[in-house]
Amino acid sequence: MSRIGLKVIEVPAGVTVTKDSENNITVKGPKGELTRHFNPIIEMHEEGNLINFTRSKDSDRAMHGTMRANLNNMILGVTEGFSKTLDLIGVGYRTQLKGKTLVLNVGYSHPVEMEAPEGVNIEVPANTKIIISGISKQQVGQFAAIIRDVRPPEPYKGKGIRYTDEIVRRKEGKTGK
Repeated sequence: MSRIGLKVIEVPAGVTVTKDSENNITVKGPKGELTRHFNPIIEMHEEGNLINFTRSKDSDRAMHGTMRANLNNMILGVTEGFSKTLDLIGVGYRTQLKGKTLVLNVGYSHPVEMEAPEGVNIEVPANTKIIISGISKQQVGQFAAIIRDVRPPEPYKGKGIRYTDEIVRRKEGKTGK
């Protein structure tokens, strides 16, 4: 039985959730609007400001929890938003923001330039720190992962781009026995 799918979602004041005939659910809130297509095998029921999901077959329980989590993330996104923080660790590693373009100098012979996708905001409070924010959890996480893949942290010296809360397991190297 899906435990996540059975939880009831409480819609906060100022947020509207609408569903159309093609099973597209639109969530509007103070920070913006998100639309997503949901699978029709799981039914959404609204009762006042409470929403819950039910399934007809027990074999659909993986989709049950996924749909509930996706709608909950949409509601959280339009009310609070999501953010990820990245740190650049390494001698000479730095970043800067030129308009909506992020320029990374991370040890390559050329600077790496990345354009922010629509709906994602980038801040650079220090030249070794990047904050990515937006209302879509998927877009924020995907863009943070793309930035991290430019120079992932290596296990010997720990140099690279990492999430602020990420722990990199260090290896000893050849000389240590």
